[in-house]
Amino acid sequence: MAEHGEVVRDYPFGQKHLLGLTDYSKDDILFVLEQARYFREILDRPVPKVPTLRDKTIVNLFYENSTRTRLSFELAQKRMGADVINFSAKTSSTQKGESLKDTIRNISSMKIDMVVARHESPGVPHFLTRLVDAAIINAGDGAHEHPTQALLDMFTMQQIYPDLTGKKIAIIGDISHSRVVRSNIIGLLKIGAKVTICGPKTMIPAFSETLGANISWNLEETLSWCDIAMALRIQLERQGDSTELFPSIREYHQKFGIRMEHLEKYPDFTVMHPGPINRGVELESDVADSERAVILNQVTNGVAVRMAVLYLLSGGTRV
Repeated sequence: MAEHGEVVRDYPFGQKHLLGLTDYSKDDILFVLEQARYFREILDRPVPKVPTLRDKTIVNLFYENSTRTRLSFELAQKRMGADVINFSAKTSSTQKGESLKDTIRNISSMKIDMVVARHESPGVPHFLTRLVDAAIINAGDGAHEHPTQALLDMFTMQQIYPDLTGKKIAIIGDISHSRVVRSNIIGLLKIGAKVTICGPKTMIPAFSETLGANISWNLEETLSWCDIAMALRIQLERQGDSTELFPSIREYHQKFGIRMEHLEKYPDFTVMHPGPINRGVELESDVADSERAVILNQVTNGVAVRMAVLYLLSGGTRV
């Protein structure tokens, strides 16, 4: 953005919603990341606020537990001057039997401009586009997609490698139950990166090959290959009765956990994690706290990326 907030590059960004990165082109993704750089600079100012969304009303519609994503969106919205309504299913009329359809219609009658939706069922953000005229942002729908997490991951990667074309990204862990991995694979492949997923065979679904990523079951080979290694949290809450996906937490850590010995053996790869971290499982505690890890950068970058998404989907052109 220039001095008065004009977008520097004239790009015809035509998206109304962010339902998933499947719907975004390579140029759309790169344009969002480009705008995020400007908002990241704003966050470093003494007063990290801009009135971009003044007079806009945004509902954070969270049917599923979240801490980082909800707080990140809320902080981004408040940094931009929006009026924010936080909806929690646990304290709403849904506890009295109100349907999602009736809930969103009631919220829509409040003349809202945007909805940030998180739900345990895949497809809910798409469903909401048929009920309200507001812009819909998917903050995670089941094990389907989590597009803003993937965008902030790619933004963090760009801080290390400005051009991700040909860069080798490994995503390690609970592939089956992760919405982060699907969005990351889709987005990274669109902008030219190479992606390998790695984990126990019981945690890599059959459809993985259709996404275009390479598959590995050997952590050592994967870490020796990659430029960036992203560990995923084991999502025990999504596994239901599937208690035999791996013999034990200890064995999982020994076979697929990134440890300090890996950092010493393979000195070039950077460590990432979308959080929350299960220390001693996906990452040895010292690895999470090492200089090779950029996990806290991911958290800060998440606010900047979500500011960029809110800005673009609001139709704003000035700050």
